[in-house]
Amino acid sequence: MAKINLLPWREAYRKEKKEQFLAVIGGVFLLSGLIAYLWIVSVESSIENQQARNQMLEVEISNLEKQVKEIADLKKVRDDLLARIKIIQDLQGTRPLIVRYFDDFARSIPEGVFVSMVSRQGTTVSIEGVAESYNRVATFMRNLDSSDWFAGANLTSVIAAPGEGEQAQSFRMTVSTSAPTETDTSQKNENTKPSSAKKAGGK
Repeated sequence: MAKINLLPWREAYRKEKKEQFLAVIGGVFLLSGLIAYLWIVSVESSIENQQARNQMLEVEISNLEKQVKEIADLKKVRDDLLARIKIIQDLQGTRPLIVRYFDDFARSIPEGVFVSMVSRQGTTVSIEGVAESYNRVATFMRNLDSSDWFAGANLTSVIAAPGEGEQAQSFRMTVSTSAPTETDTSQKNENTKPSSAKKAGGK
């Protein structure tokens, strides 16, 4: 029986299989490397896109903060203007009253009384001056109490001032402002009507 040597064929077959296996392994590595590269590129692209979005959001937030600050500044300016307008309106509204207060105050000062200082805090008016005598001070207080625009005259101090005269008195007093009400005004008008009617009848 003839003998056939199969070793060379088996050796060639094994070598072929080994080369195929190595080729498959190399292909898998190449494919894995390509996939990993693509994944890394995709992740880096996503990170760059997110960073760009973050920068855009930061710019928008900064712009919004500037706008909010500008709005707050405008609101402050508006509030200041409204406060000034209110002060001006209050001054315009009280201007006639101030004139009436000063007019009535001047009318209440009797002869022989010299006012050196007048200050007001709230509804309290502080007065300092010199009078020829204590009676002049008392008359001044009665005039203020009988006024429609002042009430509660209170003498806080009275000191002899011989340098101003034998009976001269240096005084300090306070009085409260009291604007007349509409009822007081109407009552005064009613009280003046009969006298006017009598005058007309007498004529």
